[in-house]
Amino acid sequence: MSLHQSDREDEETPLLLPERRHTVGKTPLPWRQLSIIFFLQLTEPITAQAIAPFAPQLIRDVGVTHGDESRVGYFVGVMYSVFFAAQALTTLHWNRLSDHVGRKPVILTGLFGISISMFLFGLSNSFEGLVLSRALCGALNGNSGVIKSMMFDATDSTNVAQAFGLIPIPWMVGNTLGTLIGGSLSRPADRFPGLFGQSTFMKAYPYFLACAGPASFTALAWLVTYMLLQETVPITTSFWSLIQNRCRSAFAFMHTKSLPLHGSHSDDTDQDSHDDSKPLPLRALLTSRVLIAISNYAALALFDISLRALIPVFYATPVDLGGLGLDPPQIGNILAVFGISNGLFQVFFFAWLHGRFGTRALFTFGNALGVPIITGFPIINMLGRMYGIGMTVWFAVGLQLALSIPSNMCFACGAMYVAAASPNRASLGATNGLAQTLAACARIIGPACTMFMFSFSVKDPSNSWTIYYFMMVLAFLAIGASSLLPRQMWKRAS
Repeated sequence: MSLHQSDREDEETPLLLPERRHTVGKTPLPWRQLSIIFFLQLTEPITAQAIAPFAPQLIRDVGVTHGDESRVGYFVGVMYSVFFAAQALTTLHWNRLSDHVGRKPVILTGLFGISISMFLFGLSNSFEGLVLSRALCGALNGNSGVIKSMMFDATDSTNVAQAFGLIPIPWMVGNTLGTLIGGSLSRPADRFPGLFGQSTFMKAYPYFLACAGPASFTALAWLVTYMLLQETVPITTSFWSLIQNRCRSAFAFMHTKSLPLHGSHSDDTDQDSHDDSKPLPLRALLTSRVLIAISNYAALALFDISLRALIPVFYATPVDLGGLGLDPPQIGNILAVFGISNGLFQVFFFAWLHGRFGTRALFTFGNALGVPIITGFPIINMLGRMYGIGMTVWFAVGLQLALSIPSNMCFACGAMYVAAASPNRASLGATNGLAQTLAACARIIGPACTMFMFSFSVKDPSNSWTIYYFMMVLAFLAIGASSLLPRQMWKRAS
């Protein structure tokens, strides 16, 4: 067949044909590799949720509030924000590094950082120590984006949706285990006086055991990763060789800076544009595809983290101030049921829905659900004022959370768009790093802005809808960004 005939057939091929091929010749999932990836992914939710049950009491114990109970939430928020700030500053560099030295060394470094920082967190008796340990954890941990890159390395277009549909399993299990570990092992001298009542160490560091458990599990994950995880980057460079190459490039740039531009510069540019087996420089990554994909991922992350910050505060706020007035155990039970339901739904239905409707349809539909989700807050409060906290309110709460479940599928779809937008496969880590950096920035800004707007709405009844107007703006921002996505998924770089 001639090249002209082949091109003509490609032009005449219906656009929907590639979507049908997803169900034909499906590649089996690499279960051994994915099992190890999911196992090591448990470390992030376990370590993150382990400190949640005792974080307010820990802030009181270190004395930074000086007895002012109203400042506890502020310092807890600062402690959490430091992690995301450090992650936002470093995650791009870790992901770009994984394109050069491989995914495995970067993941091992991240696991090491998580383990050491958790031990240090348990040994901290000052607020400065807590902040430094959380900053260390965020700075050394770029695993979230690197793991996504490794999953894309190990899959193809026929099974990537099935693989990403399984991601909620480690997060669901990790969130549950982390909360149980942190809640049951904190202050062991008081909880288990028969075992730890005479231990001066446990009395001096009452939260060390709750941190040592997740830290030890992370150390175990480090060993499993080191021995069993297979590298997925085909061509890697040692870390020291990479540094030497950078130094040589810098020296060569300084040496040739005064030379005419029509010489080596044009040759280098031509070589970079044709060598798809090497990671591209950061500027070359900023194509229209990448900008559209990471903008959508950031808009989604901003709305999602703002919603997650609003829900528990809305539940805890008294009814006459615009909330529901629920106590912490009720809020915990609601969020636990939602987490389990969300994870199970994505595990069993995401791959099927993706194959049936496609990536863009799921992504747009999930973003559009943000509008009725936000509309549900004032309606639920109105029902609480009229009928009290009864079956009517519980039904409305359940309906609102049920709408949030399909909305969470957007993250898997957004990750697929980010991977497909990568200029070449060798730059997949850097492209994911850009998306994770913007998402981390959104997770710093979102909760602070949302809590400010909520406080402003509660102070004055005439401004009670301000928070919902703000959330609607975020929802329509995500919807508008999704309209820029192509109807058919970009072809993944080979």
